[in-house]
Amino acid sequence: MLIRKLGSVDLRLQYNKVANLRLVVAALDGVLLHPGETFSFCRLVGRPTRRRGFREGIELSFGVPRPGIGGGICQSTNLLYWLALHSELTVSERHHHTCDPFPDEGRVLPWSSGAAVFYNYLDFQLTNHTEDIFQIRLWLTETHLVGELRTDRSPQFRYHVYERNHRFFVDGADYFRSNEIWRRAVDRSTGLTERHELISSNYGRVLYEPSSEIKQAAITLSKPGSCN
Repeated sequence: MLIRKLGSVDLRLQYNKVANLRLVVAALDGVLLHPGETFSFCRLVGRPTRRRGFREGIELSFGVPRPGIGGGICQSTNLLYWLALHSELTVSERHHHTCDPFPDEGRVLPWSSGAAVFYNYLDFQLTNHTEDIFQIRLWLTETHLVGELRTDRSPQFRYHVYERNHRFFVDGADYFRSNEIWRRAVDRSTGLTERHELISSNYGRVLYEPSSEIKQAAITLSKPGSCN
């Protein structure tokens, strides 16, 4: 979804984010990734500046949401990462926010299944170690950012990405969240599950006021975690 409720964040920043995503889509839609090549988001999209048409959107700085030029373009890398997890491409560079800045209202993917970017510092990269050619397709509808990952041959596996061991924790007045992201590979020819893979184990501080349901379900911690 392009626009969803994010706490008390100014909706103007979200509409600006949509304008930023249009520039990202223009840079990435149709890109081909040949065998042995590496896709670099920062290299292809470049530095987000006012001169290039980027606007103030929402960005996270040390876990704190704030206005920033080019803010919100991480929504595109979130989608690209999700697509990559359903393919045989190798995620060769990926960063994620270890905090939970907004409630789950409108969330459709598991927490911490995204990919953060910050030009010339945090990149998102995919490497093609297969013998197939991949193509990235991205576009905007009135309500959503949409993407496809195409190949020139039918892949051997289909993938299902899912969450395990999702919990909330509390230590004093601080709340934390953890989960695991897993992937199941199913052989397309037999329909049999080939393997289950742990993609990431995630832990982060909750930055919003937890709901009563979260507070009731939270497990008491002896030591708090850290938030980068």
